[in-house]
Amino acid sequence: MSDPSADPHRHTLDAIRRELDRLGDGGRRIVPAWKRVTPGEHRWPAASAIVVAIGLQLLLPDQLTLVSRWLLPSLELVVLVVLAVTGPARMDRESALLRGLGLALVGLLSVANAVSAGLLVTAILDGSSGGSAAPLLASGAAIWLTNIIAFAVWYWQLDRGGPAARAHGRRPTADFLFVQMQSTDPHDADWEPRFADYLYLSFTNATAFSPTDVMPLSRWAKMLMLVQALVSLVTIALVVSRAVNVLGG
Repeated sequence: MSDPSADPHRHTLDAIRRELDRLGDGGRRIVPAWKRVTPGEHRWPAASAIVVAIGLQLLLPDQLTLVSRWLLPSLELVVLVVLAVTGPARMDRESALLRGLGLALVGLLSVANAVSAGLLVTAILDGSSGGSAAPLLASGAAIWLTNIIAFAVWYWQLDRGGPAARAHGRRPTADFLFVQMQSTDPHDADWEPRFADYLYLSFTNATAFSPTDVMPLSRWAKMLMLVQALVSLVTIALVVSRAVNVLGG
């Protein structure tokens, strides 16, 4: 099967399709950007967030990591470099290989953070950790922030088939309903969700433990938000309560 990205006329055809989609029914209505073909978003915002998450993982003590603090972060960095070298600067090329690598990357990030969170909870419950409030709060904050970044990447990678599929307007039905997607203001016609919007969604879900202004519509989106809120709640409740006990003692 030929690769559609190899067609030299693809970008011209996409530009024509974008203009036709924008005009809609003979120019009488404007099709919102999130429903039509648009230029793919840049890769660097998500890549930068992942680099921050890798840095946070490296700050954790060895007793909160799997085998070594360098193992999973090193694997994550290798996959990220491969994606940066082989993938386009804009997320507009639909490729099963690139999508698989992207999902593998966020999977590694999530596994590493889940292991660290589990080890921290176990250490707090059996009393082997938490003798000092400052290191405990630092480790808890690193895990909590990494959790936010990891789920932001999950939402970004999975919503409506991922960033490349969204750029090509493959799926008109949303998994996450943002406020701008319901707006009738013509100024919002060129708005579409970017990585920063999914990062905001992840942060608000981790702090409010529930949807705020972004509604999950599909079942997988609801379950993913449930898991994130649960991890965030357990991490905050145990770490803060233990730190308060240490400071109070």
